[in-house]
Amino acid sequence: MPKPVMMTVDDDPEVLRAIERDLRGHYAEHYRVMRANSGNAALTTLRELKARNNPVALLLADQRMPQMDGVGFLTQAMDIHPQAKRALLTAYADTNAAIDAINEARVHYYLMKPWDPPEEKLFPALDDLLHDWTAQFRPLYEGIRVLGTRWSSRSYELRDFLGRNQVPYQWIDVEVAATDPEVRRLLESLGPEAETLPLILFPDGERLAEPPFPAVANKLGLHTKAHTNFYDLAIIGGGPAGLAAAVYGASEGLRTVMIEREAPGGQAGLSSRIENYLGFPSGLSGLDLARRAVAQARRFEVEILSPQEALSLRIDGPYRHIKLSDGAEISCHALLLAMGVQWRTLNVPGMERLQGAGVYYGGGASEAIACKGETVYIIGGANSAGQAAMHFSKFAQKVIMLVRGGSLASTMSHYLIEQIEKTANIEVWTHTTVIEVHGETHLSEMTIRRAVTGEVERVPASSLFIFIGAQPRTEWLDGLVKRDERGFILSGPDLLQDGKRPEGWTLDRDPGLLETNVPGIFVVGDVRHGSVKRVASGVGEGAVVVQFMHQYLAKVQ
Repeated sequence: MPKPVMMTVDDDPEVLRAIERDLRGHYAEHYRVMRANSGNAALTTLRELKARNNPVALLLADQRMPQMDGVGFLTQAMDIHPQAKRALLTAYADTNAAIDAINEARVHYYLMKPWDPPEEKLFPALDDLLHDWTAQFRPLYEGIRVLGTRWSSRSYELRDFLGRNQVPYQWIDVEVAATDPEVRRLLESLGPEAETLPLILFPDGERLAEPPFPAVANKLGLHTKAHTNFYDLAIIGGGPAGLAAAVYGASEGLRTVMIEREAPGGQAGLSSRIENYLGFPSGLSGLDLARRAVAQARRFEVEILSPQEALSLRIDGPYRHIKLSDGAEISCHALLLAMGVQWRTLNVPGMERLQGAGVYYGGGASEAIACKGETVYIIGGANSAGQAAMHFSKFAQKVIMLVRGGSLASTMSHYLIEQIEKTANIEVWTHTTVIEVHGETHLSEMTIRRAVTGEVERVPASSLFIFIGAQPRTEWLDGLVKRDERGFILSGPDLLQDGKRPEGWTLDRDPGLLETNVPGIFVVGDVRHGSVKRVASGVGEGAVVVQFMHQYLAKVQ
């Protein structure tokens, strides 16, 4: 935490230097001493300190100053930093004004000029004030703060980005300013800057309004640009499969780069709880798994570019060239496609307009606390929906799962079904679909249909989380890498038709188990045609594929 501030204000340069000298000499070890030559200048500084969340312990102002006297300054300063102790420095003739200030402006103490010797006439009084302040002070949050509104889709995306990249932050909803005086003071200190939201406040004082993710990534020190232009192994996608391949590849001597569009961890990183992952009997969250895997990959010197996106791919002999979203191009001998899948969208009226404003795809871990005491609706009947329901049940008053089928048995693991049945505030509505969502600035109601009876009902709703399957984003591979009709990437035996190798195949062998129709380009995880959609299977494929890559690289190097 930065040192608490002691500020002295006086328009007389000699007096200001003298009081600053004495304060620094006695308090510099534990406090940051600042000075200002006018009340207005001091107020500007105090607003900046408020915006930075720097604590202010003591304000010491001279009474006789032009434009704004000491009492006027301390009265305004009290609105910005109400917990700071306030002291007035007066001449003998100002004693009555000082007494009035104590009674009317809540000034805590007044001191006479001159204060020599300070050991007798200054420090004892200030020591008492600082002791009182220390006893009441509660340390302020020191990290990144994000200002916005709960129902802003841009604010949600920013919170989700920070959360998935494991960046600690404090969320401040500006809509509570009317009832929360601290939020109101912060907004007042920011002035017009607070009108452009979301706004990120960094501890060093820098602010970013409506920031694009690359700008945030650069400020946070996230790695988005490649160190070199060639690698033994390039991995596109940073989910469990990609991370596993990165760890095994780098640990076996391959110079490895991993390119992740959003944040390492993939969809698994959004899971609130994974309870059937081998070796973790108490379960672990997707963020925990991602954090551990990223740390392991970095220990083996894997270069992780995130957020970064691969836009196109071209082949030039043994080299695979990848065009990135920042315009850079990198090449490699072996390429692994591990992009995973994206949530499938629900195409009903109002859904696209309210996305991020009460309607969310995926786990919405950043929204759980905001749903405290509310009713949360979840669409879906697979494991991801069940895990989210269990997570939200810890915060929401009620969680209602809307399931199109007749039960959860055919789509969800048995252990999750048992947990849901034992959780009193989770309800499962089967044979139920959402046909429309309603709301002006955010979700307020939705229309549901009961398939068995045909009944249509409009229910109040503020939070809807959707888990209805996933689809690959592989269009950028058109004309190069073969895919099935849904866009999943074909590999190994799936490429053989009537025993014939795929068109354009140049090697005197069949494509390997996890190899695509282009030699040296491999695929693992959920984006692979026929894959088992489980974290453990993705990790297994990521580990196994490295052996196939070594076999390929041995022939091209």
